[in-house]
Amino acid sequence: MISLVLGGDVNVQGRSEPKTAFRALTPLLSGADVRFVNLEGPLSGSMGDHGGLDIPHKPNWRHSAPEMVEALTAAGIDVVSVANNVTYPPPAMLASLSVLEKAGIAYCGGGANLTAAHTPAVIERADRRVAFLAFTSLCWPIGQEAKADSAGVAAAGAYTSYQPDPRVLDVPGRPPIVHTNPVPADLERLVADVHRARATADHVVVSMHWGLPGDELTEYQIAYAHAIIDAGADLVVGHGPHSIQAVEVYRGRPILYSLGNLVFDWPPMRGRHVDGLLAGCLLGDRPRLELIPVRRGEDNECVPLAGEAAAQVLRHVAELSARRSTKVAVGAGIGTVEGFLAPKR
Repeated sequence: MISLVLGGDVNVQGRSEPKTAFRALTPLLSGADVRFVNLEGPLSGSMGDHGGLDIPHKPNWRHSAPEMVEALTAAGIDVVSVANNVTYPPPAMLASLSVLEKAGIAYCGGGANLTAAHTPAVIERADRRVAFLAFTSLCWPIGQEAKADSAGVAAAGAYTSYQPDPRVLDVPGRPPIVHTNPVPADLERLVADVHRARATADHVVVSMHWGLPGDELTEYQIAYAHAIIDAGADLVVGHGPHSIQAVEVYRGRPILYSLGNLVFDWPPMRGRHVDGLLAGCLLGDRPRLELIPVRRGEDNECVPLAGEAAAQVLRHVAELSARRSTKVAVGAGIGTVEGFLAPKR
């Protein structure tokens, strides 16, 4: 058996004492064999390559200073995903990867070329190998995706189409129905990555940066998630919408569509999307998955919830998950996902 703690979107910036960023979460993190989060933003500092803007198409964004990596090391974070929409431009990403390497933190989902971006981070604990792959569907269409000879992130794109509402002829102006589908070439590459990781690791975890804010899932999220499990992954961990979304158990394997935010310091996010989940997972012959709600308070510090506040969040998760035919049992501050099965591979 191997234990994981999985968190959602993490952004650490502007802290005089970054080592304290995860302080209230330490009891939940310290007991795990492996700790994973999505690193939402490069640890490159402001590079000033675009008229003083860190990301030209996101003018209010600022990259984090390299010393903010101390938050991750103090919390014992073992591996991060860098496949997300604000890992841009590639020089900032490469500078950040260097910071992570020096700090001894593994990463996945980005690299100096296509091969590197699609190479899993492999963590070994107690003679078990866990391979982490990461992809982003939220991706700037120019210059962000890794190519054969250029740096970038591992992309899992989607096409969007619009179907007229059935009543649009008699009720003009009704909004269209939105359909989304994975980009076939991206889906094929992703599935091949999972197969390769499966061949060399005891467990495969796939991180996906995707979706829209709110409760509703997009069609492409479900399509990618099911394909990942079909290809042999043990677990899908999602983030990106900055909202908590459903959990689904598909073929006995859990899909965490979005864990929401964890520690998140980007100023425009203050007081917004304050709820998130930490997922504690046992992989092996007796698998288990538990969800612990967390919230950023008025001081923007992220703390575990308890009592009725925790129960409210977990009941909401249970309601969303029931739509995906999955039961989440709500206990004292913890949600237990039912139907998670040991692999028969």
